[in-house]
Amino acid sequence: MVKRVACLCLSLWIGACLAQYTSSGGDVWRSLMREADVLYQQGQYDRAVAAATQALEVAERGLGPVHPDVATSLNLLALLHSAKGAYRAAEPLYRRALAIMEQFLGPEHHSVTLAVANLAEFFQSQGRYAEAESLYRRALDTVERVLGANHPNVATALNNLAALHYAQGRLVEAEPLYERALAVRERALGPYNPAVAASLNNLAALYRARGQYAAAEPLYQRSLSIAETRLGAQHPAVAVALNNLAELYGAQRRYAAAEELHQRSLAILEAALGPEHPDVDPSLNYLAELYAVQSQYVAAEHYYRRSLEIRERNLGPDHLAVADELERIAKMYGLMGRHEDAKRLADRAARIRSGPAR
Repeated sequence: MVKRVACLCLSLWIGACLAQYTSSGGDVWRSLMREADVLYQQGQYDRAVAAATQALEVAERGLGPVHPDVATSLNLLALLHSAKGAYRAAEPLYRRALAIMEQFLGPEHHSVTLAVANLAEFFQSQGRYAEAESLYRRALDTVERVLGANHPNVATALNNLAALHYAQGRLVEAEPLYERALAVRERALGPYNPAVAASLNNLAALYRARGQYAAAEPLYQRSLSIAETRLGAQHPAVAVALNNLAELYGAQRRYAAAEELHQRSLAILEAALGPEHPDVDPSLNYLAELYAVQSQYVAAEHYYRRSLEIRERNLGPDHLAVADELERIAKMYGLMGRHEDAKRLADRAARIRSGPAR
């Protein structure tokens, strides 16, 4: 799945910055920026890129090439290119946006910290971990110095750095960062805040990765309870919490319990977002993998194929995420003895991976 972190960053950035451009051109710019954000959240990435490109042109024409609103447009366009897997197009846009914001606002401004985190997330998504860590540490140092050690934004920065360590398998280093982020959020926001639920989930995932299932389960359950209580039983965030707990049950081979939660999660997402939305994709994959591990290949193929269709429709037939899904299906076909079908899909995935550099 394309990371929804990107969507969150879009909303944060746009919400923080759209009030600046005040001429008549500013109305057009704001409208295009909002259009791009909405299109992104609907999974219409090509149309979102077109709207964001227009917004950038309007801002540059009205304000010149070096202005905070130009940086806002650059950042949005970079996030959209990243979501499409067009990494070579995204990186210079991220860097130019950051340089402009630093010049106008100074290195310690909140919008600059967001731009630093966006670039770090971009590097992390490509496995460029050393570059990502340097930027995440810079963001953490800045928010601690400017806002104090117990501000909720510090928890966000701690969580970002911990997630990077987690992605690298550096669980010992990630654990105290996740624990501190949880403590900061509980103290600043109270024990029932959705951000606390996110921290509980992160720490539970670390325990699950270590095989500490008994420690993970009550954290996942508490996270789910907070989401249901604060957001309602049909909120997409509840679906995510259900999937997380179901994955724990799957790891314990509690397959019936896992299936029930995954199916409930899928139903919530389909009702809230529609059956073809990109955020439905992870639930489809969870179910496919759950059925595949039980050798229920007909059911697994159904969900894998739905996932593949969503990725091809939203990302295009040559996206790396499409190659990932083709490889999953090919592996399952191999287990089923469908070797010609497996080879055909594996060959297509290989062609995607050997295509033009992203």
